[in-house]
Amino acid sequence: MFSWLGTDDRRKKDPEVFQTVSEGLKKLYKTKLLPLEEGYKFHEFHSPALEDADFDNKPMVLLVGQYSTGKTSFIRYLLEQDFPGMRIGPEPTTDSFIAVMHGDTEGVVPGNALVVDPKKPFRKLNAFGNAFLNRFVCAQLPNPVLESISVIDTPGILSGEKQRISRDVESGYSCLRRCQYGGYDFAAVLEWFAERVDRIILLFDAHKLDISDEFSEVIKALKNHEDKIRVVLNKADQIETQQLMRVYGALMWSLGKIVNTPEVIRVYIGSFWSHPLLIPDNRKLFEAEEQDLFKDIQSLPRNAALRKLNDLIKRARLAKVHAYIISALKKEMPSVFGKENKKKELIGSLGDIYKRIEREHQISPGDFPNLKKMQDQLNSQDLNKFQPLKPKLLEAVDDMLAHDIAGLMVLVRQEENQRPNPVVKGGAFDGTLDGPFGHGYGEGAGEGIDEAEWVVARDKPAYDEIFYTLSPVNAKVTGANAKREMVKSKLPNTVLGKIWKLADIDKDGMLDDEEFALANHLIKVKLEGHELPAELPAHLVPPSKRKLAE
Repeated sequence: MFSWLGTDDRRKKDPEVFQTVSEGLKKLYKTKLLPLEEGYKFHEFHSPALEDADFDNKPMVLLVGQYSTGKTSFIRYLLEQDFPGMRIGPEPTTDSFIAVMHGDTEGVVPGNALVVDPKKPFRKLNAFGNAFLNRFVCAQLPNPVLESISVIDTPGILSGEKQRISRDVESGYSCLRRCQYGGYDFAAVLEWFAERVDRIILLFDAHKLDISDEFSEVIKALKNHEDKIRVVLNKADQIETQQLMRVYGALMWSLGKIVNTPEVIRVYIGSFWSHPLLIPDNRKLFEAEEQDLFKDIQSLPRNAALRKLNDLIKRARLAKVHAYIISALKKEMPSVFGKENKKKELIGSLGDIYKRIEREHQISPGDFPNLKKMQDQLNSQDLNKFQPLKPKLLEAVDDMLAHDIAGLMVLVRQEENQRPNPVVKGGAFDGTLDGPFGHGYGEGAGEGIDEAEWVVARDKPAYDEIFYTLSPVNAKVTGANAKREMVKSKLPNTVLGKIWKLADIDKDGMLDDEEFALANHLIKVKLEGHELPAELPAHLVPPSKRKLAE
């Protein structure tokens, strides 16, 4: 059991005791942040109120991409089995949002039934109406991967001529905002999911790379969630190496114009399906990229509590700014005459109000909501019904950020230390863990692992020739003499020092012919681009030293 107590006077009167991070987040939200949100209509402007399921649910991965980029195939690749409602094809086959989740029996739960289930984190999607709910389902199946994470498949985003057909003729705005996919606001639904998921994976097809206007709008709609975004350049086995380099460069250039982050976004290159590689030249690259992506996904359960804590902080900061904006508008509104004219004037000068609030309360410009979107939403509101500033509501949120969150951070670390490291298991995640098809098996320091002969012996005659030019004494060369030869590799001293520690098995500060050959073998391993092992593998220990190593 975990607990933490506040230390200030107020806390002594009403101590907060939380047994789990989830419990703490739920209580803090309901008692301190939710009253502020309700007081200033936060839910009408930004995001629906959070429920218990939002804090208790498993980590979720949201897949977004244009049609035929391999989103559904990607899910099937991870699960290594079909899931209910799955359709794969070159045309836009997925026209619904599909939440792929764990269940004891295989089946599909339709959207209208899904949003009344208090155990599922989807109840607030009810606000998007039947037009969306008719295109939202939950596919449940007993798969080990889904015991740790859930995956959200999304409709393929249209491109080219298809996107122009979907535009709103009257306004000219993209269908993502004004004209809807099948009658619902596609971008708004994506924003709802983006706020609640742990990872957003954008999929691109390396064979036909084009970022449509619609996809650009989608990526922009994910603003403020850049830390969750990863990019997959899929179907990379269909093009030659030189062309792949050009496609990768073009993708990075295009993303740089859309994703506004100081850091370069992480792009994983590969072919995430179980078909044979069409062009196998980059097999090693694809394997390494796949392992990196799998490690990132596998880390989600371990970091889930921290992510929820971080999202609550972001939400609290936005709620505070929203309260300042609403109260500032209320303060400027006349009580009797000229209300409509004043409302138009205030909405038109909202940018100046932002700047004033920024100066008065020392708020970062990045914490303010989108100006144009806020102006559009205010047009339909009665500004006279807004609430004036209530310091107590803001003080409660400030106290939560200053004291309670710090306590929960400690509790997060305690929970991590007390329970085994949770990772995603099953499906494709188990495919390359053990055996000869594990990543890097039989390569680099792992070369010769299955051979009866010592692998270093292949090149030992060449290494012996060098060894006997270094003036060995009692069949050993000194560290100084060995160093003069080893630095010819041009590897940095930090790397050569590690190689020395691995090769000097008897720790006498000198190298015999076998240890010297081993050192040169490890230098070759490093020069070929492989990593050095933390400890010397058993198959690399020289035959004469194996008893000593034991």
